Amino acid sequence: MMSRFLFKHPPLILTVGFLLLIALGAVLLSLPFAAKEDIGATHALFTATSAVTVTGLAVVDTAQFTLFGQIVIMLLIQFGGLGFMTFAVLAMLSLQRQLSMAGQMAAQEAFGQVSLNKITSTAVSVVKIALFFEGLAFVVLSIYWGRELGWVQGMYQGLFYTISAFNNAGFALSADSLMPYVDSVVVNLTITTLIMVGGLGFLVLMDIRAQQRWQRFSVNTKVVLIATVVLNILAFVLLWVLEYDNANTLGGLSVGDQALAAWFQTITPRTAGFNTLNTAELTDGSTFLTIVLMFIGGGSLSTASGLKLGTFVVLLLTTRAYLRQQNQVTVFARSVPERQVKKALAMTIITGIMIMVSVFILLVIEERHSFLDVVFEVVSALSTVGLSRGLTSQLSSLGEWVLMAMMFAGRIGPLTLAYFIALPKKSRVQYAQTSIQVG
Repeated sequence: MMSRFLFKHPPLILTVGFLLLIALGAVLLSLPFAAKEDIGATHALFTATSAVTVTGLAVVDTAQFTLFGQIVIMLLIQFGGLGFMTFAVLAMLSLQRQLSMAGQMAAQEAFGQVSLNKITSTAVSVVKIALFFEGLAFVVLSIYWGRELGWVQGMYQGLFYTISAFNNAGFALSADSLMPYVDSVVVNLTITTLIMVGGLGFLVLMDIRAQQRWQRFSVNTKVVLIATVVLNILAFVLLWVLEYDNANTLGGLSVGDQALAAWFQTITPRTAGFNTLNTAELTDGSTFLTIVLMFIGGGSLSTASGLKLGTFVVLLLTTRAYLRQQNQVTVFARSVPERQVKKALAMTIITGIMIMVSVFILLVIEERHSFLDVVFEVVSALSTVGLSRGLTSQLSSLGEWVLMAMMFAGRIGPLTLAYFIALPKKSRVQYAQTSIQVG
């Protein structure tokens, strides 16, 4: 009875899959040899949730885990980042079985609007693309850190940061993240490239590889690329202007290092979680800008979360269409389906409600913390970013559970979570129109 119910509702399969992966990770991280000292069941669960949801928020420094524990975290990041259903599809392929219709529907839900006959090729392409970029970055970072730390440690550190960066996880091997490398061109550019590639979305990367010319790119690919460039450049300039004379961030750096640090701090909220500057020392303007970037997030079907670039663009296009009194929402001489407009609005409303509820709860149970810190941490958790102003490590057990819920909701998607709760049913009944005053 239960299995029939799950297969009838594909989002539930994804939800249960992530829950099982988190539970497995929590058990492994709770083992006596997973950490240098006992971290407790709640902290193990929080770390596993953060890794599977590729967030990066931590209540225990990653350095406090043993080699076994860190490898478990790496695997959880990789499985969580590429998606539970990707590996499920590949596992089925390895057994030379065909996916059932229920399995195809679940995979389609994971991959977004991909036709059923392309699910297998999409799953294979996801892994190939990930391994290709991770392989290149691993070589670069291993050579860089190998000269500094020795080849064994350098290769291990290169592997850990490659997986963490490409999957937009933000887990670091030290408490100060990548702050010691604020002036390193190799580390900054390699990590930010991984973050951007992982955050574009696999359908975009597949389209670029297949078409290779701007004129042939799909509208979705063009929208994501343009939005990424515009958002990154605008945020880069704003953050540099806001922080250039802040002695606690960019003020003490050379012009070249300022540009490098500003660029890194602009890219990482999309939703990686690394930092080369002290996040808690940013000005209020930069902190708000970071919150906005975290809220928007990366592309659909990517290792990033957040509202998603496509959703944000659809909202802007819808606003433009309304202000111009246009009957259709258009982009690149194409109309956006009404269903997608409604989906974008629903995603925004659900995300906003979850943020408001979580902020309210934390403000009640964590009275000693400021409003800005609470908002920052909640958006970081829901957008699975992992940037922190120091609040996470000071939370009560109840506060940790709130952030765990937000990280999980952010990874499986607010709409999937809403589907899980409401289980909507289609109706063929048509009602007469009415009017409600708006604005």
